[in-house]
Amino acid sequence: MLNKTEKNPKKKVGILESLEQDISFYEDYKYNMQDTGRVYVGCKYTFGEFLEEEEISFKFRMVVQKYILPEADLEDNLETHLYYLPEDSFLVKLYRQMKARVRISILEEKKSLFGKCTKAYATRQVTVEELAAMTPEEKEACGVVIQEISVSKLALAGL
Repeated sequence: MLNKTEKNPKKKVGILESLEQDISFYEDYKYNMQDTGRVYVGCKYTFGEFLEEEEISFKFRMVVQKYILPEADLEDNLETHLYYLPEDSFLVKLYRQMKARVRISILEEKKSLFGKCTKAYATRQVTVEELAAMTPEEKEACGVVIQEISVSKLALAGL
């Protein structure tokens, strides 16, 4: 027998729960890792959070504070900073000195075995020069999403 007082098993997501999900997604790309040769940092850090994070290499934080922060705002995050970085900027030369690489997701068309075209995101690693060479309009048309930046520890020690 059916009970008419049973509620629908599908749960409606409220505004508060939706905001909590968005915050957790935002937190997912805030990370830092190190291996023997490189430092990897997720691009959702704002520059203020980046400078306060104790686990990020001290030298990397000082380079950001001394060279990058005068041309950026504390509330900017690394993703927007790299997305709108002009090609002729001094910072592109600085990133080249640090041997920086950026991991991006880009929308690509893939052809199946039977000739059907589908669009899917593919992860690529590019240099900052290659990323800055693209205009923001080209990045938007290609669906570029910046995920992380990695810099060489040896290059950081040389600065």
